[in-house]
Amino acid sequence: MFTISTDPARLDVAVIHRYLTEDSYWACGIPLETVQRAIANSLNFGVYAPDGRQAGFARVVTDRATFAWLCDVFILPEFRGQGLSKQLMQTVWSHPDLQNQRRHLLATLDAHGLYRQFGFQELAAPERYLEVRRANPYGIPTAN
Repeated sequence: MFTISTDPARLDVAVIHRYLTEDSYWACGIPLETVQRAIANSLNFGVYAPDGRQAGFARVVTDRATFAWLCDVFILPEFRGQGLSKQLMQTVWSHPDLQNQRRHLLATLDAHGLYRQFGFQELAAPERYLEVRRANPYGIPTAN
């Protein structure tokens, strides 16, 4: 049976970092120190296989009162196809610290169908949102 926990002591930071830096499209090349600092300052959800191995992860940046940003969500390839992403989202959004908040946000390239099941939709007023976007924040060499 797979389990989901918010216990930071259970997180396998090496597995999380490896996935984010090597396999994700959003954090390629992210330094380990940055991942460690992000985890230390977020509400984290680890997904664990029956043998205790890290199978997935989600991180929520939140003030625990009015706002939550869901990010760094993944299920490792060998554990996909078992409904774990849906179970993870159910656990995340039922967490007591994420109830009755004014706004939940996320960004995704390819998982719209999953997140729509949990009430996410396009921004109601995109003209109100601004961003500062750094194309290469971790200084990864790019091909010319």
